[in-house]
Amino acid sequence: MKETTLKEIAKILGISITTVSKALKNYPDVSEKTRKSVLELVEKLNYRPNSFAVNLRTKESKTIGLIIPEVVHHFFSSVIKGILAEAEKNGYLVIILQSNESLELEKKQIALLINKRVDGILMSLSNESNNDDHIKEIIRKKIPFVQFDKISKLIPSSKVIINDQKAAMEAVQHLIDKGCRKIAHVRGPENPQNAIDRFLGYKKALEKNGILYDSKLVYTCRNVTFEEGITFAKQILEEHSDVDGIFAITDLVAVGILAYFNDKGIPIPNQIAVIGFSNWFMSQVISPKLSTVDQPSCEMGTLAFRLLLEEMLCKKENKVFEPRTIELKTKIIERESSLKTN
Repeated sequence: MKETTLKEIAKILGISITTVSKALKNYPDVSEKTRKSVLELVEKLNYRPNSFAVNLRTKESKTIGLIIPEVVHHFFSSVIKGILAEAEKNGYLVIILQSNESLELEKKQIALLINKRVDGILMSLSNESNNDDHIKEIIRKKIPFVQFDKISKLIPSSKVIINDQKAAMEAVQHLIDKGCRKIAHVRGPENPQNAIDRFLGYKKALEKNGILYDSKLVYTCRNVTFEEGITFAKQILEEHSDVDGIFAITDLVAVGILAYFNDKGIPIPNQIAVIGFSNWFMSQVISPKLSTVDQPSCEMGTLAFRLLLEEMLCKKENKVFEPRTIELKTKIIERESSLKTN
């Protein structure tokens, strides 16, 4: 069916296209009678503005891009929820892309969003992101840009983060306070800043408590999966049978560790206490329930969009925008996997 145009509405009513446009925008110089006639005809003909034409006039697409490593991960699905809620309130469409932790795919997706002329980009980096040139292209194109969770400190953009190092220190301190003295760390890949910071937090907690750091107690995930949790749990038992605590990079890995220990009849937490990171819903349904670090994921998404919107509005009004960083608070959720009595 052919779409109704402003020209056709104007012709039917015998008025100018400009008058029709003004009536729809509620301009004060259009009489109430004319406005009523326009609105009644618009309703009758089911007229809808041509969004492409509107975008050409306003130089806005009312679309933003969102690149995340994984859609299915509980943390990122919660972040998406926060972003979509704010985008809906402000009339923006969100293009969601998944990098699958791949640098090459991440590069293609950034190029795609730039080509689509999105108004802004939100992004959590992939684990392979060790080259910032493709991200710097966003800055060179002067596209509003906000990083969240997994970020690059070298990119001059707004960021929404947690203090991963402090949160990790608190997680390991929790294990130490429960009596653990030989604590293994199942860490993330070497590139993402949050994996680096959580590892540094682990080391600092040991140092603070006079516990000697042993690199042999650190196991590095490649993809941060449930299966890697199982694999490293097996290795830890075989190589360091006297380990009495484990700090895992995420709850997904920690749940894999618990699953293996449960299968082998290892008493948790009395033989080995375990703490994860992110407060994934599975941490509450596995047995024993998993102690973890709670991340305010939905709030992170909400604030990331608000920061982006602020920058987009500044660009629209030709105002200077100074990038800034918002740091959200975390907290330890103590559950059965770390409730040691000794």
